[in-house]
Amino acid sequence: MELEKIKRVYLIGIGGIGMSGLARYFAHLGCIVCGYDKTATDLTDQLHHEGIQVIFDDREDWIPISFQTPDECTLIIYTPAIPRDSVIYNFFKNRSFELYKRSQVLGLISKSKFTIAVAGTHGKTTTSCMIAHILKDSGKDCSAFLGGISTNYNTNVLYGNNDIVVVEADEYDRSFLTLYPDIAVITSMDADHLDIYGNHSQLTDSFRQFASQIKEGGTLIFHEDLPLMSGITYSAQGPADVKARNINIKDDSFYFDFKNSDVTITDIKLGIPGLHNVENATAAIEVALKLDIEPQLIKNALGSFLGVKRRFEYIVKDKEHIYIDDYAHHPEELRAAITSVKKLYPNKKLTTIFQPHLYTRTRDFADGFAEVLDMSDELIMLDIYPARELPIEGVSADMILDRMKLWNKRKCGKQEVLELVQSENPELLLTVGAGDIDQLVQPLKNVLEHV
Repeated sequence: MELEKIKRVYLIGIGGIGMSGLARYFAHLGCIVCGYDKTATDLTDQLHHEGIQVIFDDREDWIPISFQTPDECTLIIYTPAIPRDSVIYNFFKNRSFELYKRSQVLGLISKSKFTIAVAGTHGKTTTSCMIAHILKDSGKDCSAFLGGISTNYNTNVLYGNNDIVVVEADEYDRSFLTLYPDIAVITSMDADHLDIYGNHSQLTDSFRQFASQIKEGGTLIFHEDLPLMSGITYSAQGPADVKARNINIKDDSFYFDFKNSDVTITDIKLGIPGLHNVENATAAIEVALKLDIEPQLIKNALGSFLGVKRRFEYIVKDKEHIYIDDYAHHPEELRAAITSVKKLYPNKKLTTIFQPHLYTRTRDFADGFAEVLDMSDELIMLDIYPARELPIEGVSADMILDRMKLWNKRKCGKQEVLELVQSENPELLLTVGAGDIDQLVQPLKNVLEHV
């Protein structure tokens, strides 16, 4: 496939965060772009307003005539999350279209560019957004394909005037192995996606293969705890090559010093909270220094960084209530979110609302979820969000609840959650999960603001 010849793009699963970024990219290039997804969301509404047609019925008669016959000007992209019995998926397959995964297309786009790829089972979205923001804010510039909506730019794709591209490298389905970066960052390699990998060892092997694909003369930057052989290590606490030091909190903001073998940057104010984000920023600073960006410009950019939608995002912050929403859906992500909340607000009672994501993840990490959620003062549990999976016998949210030691816990439906929050009026509220728990964010905000 020759990308420069593409004039029409159809995306099966267009509403996903990665797929919608590609949709916007090709629309920006002037291509005719349309696609299918199962349900309408705020993101698909935004695509519609940007002139991208999105359908929600899995029927071939909704496919435009211009996409009926294969040719070198037409590109069909699909997400692995699409069921193989999808009518639209099989329409294109049966008509002899060559179907490309999102990751394959991202690999082709980045192939001829100076690529900065950020991988990790958690931390990759915020870190890649930080790097892109530093490059944009400092005047270095870049394009970027992000795994979340950057709050600074209100989008998941950025366009630059040079050949630098920042890419979030997704380990799901081994997607990141289509990338051959100049600079790679690996934030974490915790066991996850075991429905794909089978075991943690296989996941680790894939990360090692990703690291081995860095271009000759390139740079690997990874967290010091990871079992990788060579590269630049970073940490907020340990004796790494690149360190954050003197971490402190002033007026709900995190401040720290950065130090590597050549450069020290003092009293950096981070625009978003969380010790885990200090670590993310440490990796981002090292990337920026490798690109010869001046330390003061880096410091300025981190101070103006507003974060990513649903990554430790303040929804309500006033004298009566603090409400934070986070995408955390793995025990270690939950640990980072809850630890940061309790560090910021040690004297407030924390009410956590959690929606487990996937039956397999709930089954594989029930003990870990229980341990971390016990850090809350009160837990409200929602049912599992299945996403691409069918139910597994014996697997439910009760697997986590039954393992918890916390006494103040319960399972509720979404409407009951709203009634409970209105009744209890919590002073510190945290919603966490990667499913459709985000549909509760605005209603919960309305409740807290009118209690």
